[in-house]
Amino acid sequence: MSTVADTTSPPQVVFACVRNGGRSVISRVLTEHYAGGRVVALSAGTQPGDHIHREVAEVLDKLGLDTSNEKPKVLTRETVAASAMAITLGCGEECPYVPGVRYVDWPVADPGGQDEETVLEIIADLDSRVRGLLVELVPDIELPPSVLDER
Repeated sequence: MSTVADTTSPPQVVFACVRNGGRSVISRVLTEHYAGGRVVALSAGTQPGDHIHREVAEVLDKLGLDTSNEKPKVLTRETVAASAMAITLGCGEECPYVPGVRYVDWPVADPGGQDEETVLEIIADLDSRVRGLLVELVPDIELPPSVLDER
């Protein structure tokens, strides 16, 4: 049985990569920043590391995006099942498949171990993808300016 809360709750998206230290974290942080609570964003990895990539945290911090609470998490079937969409960023066949969840693959370079300029290029790629995704998920959303415009 469907309730009003079911139809008004924001859609949930999970961003998945292998280590959950770079691409998925960037995507989650950008989504939460731009969505203003209209989309719930999670990130997880198939083989999560111990921490997010230092270079990713440093560049996001320079852009005014806080990563202090970001901790790599394991991608579970339950997390995917609770999401309307799963966006994969390099985890391939290791990502759990759940029927009914929309899967999209974003072929984006791994920022781990890269220099600041390369990390910024990867963030710019993901920024564009996230902004497009939000307009698709919430057609009436008014997005704030890109964090990259404020540099």
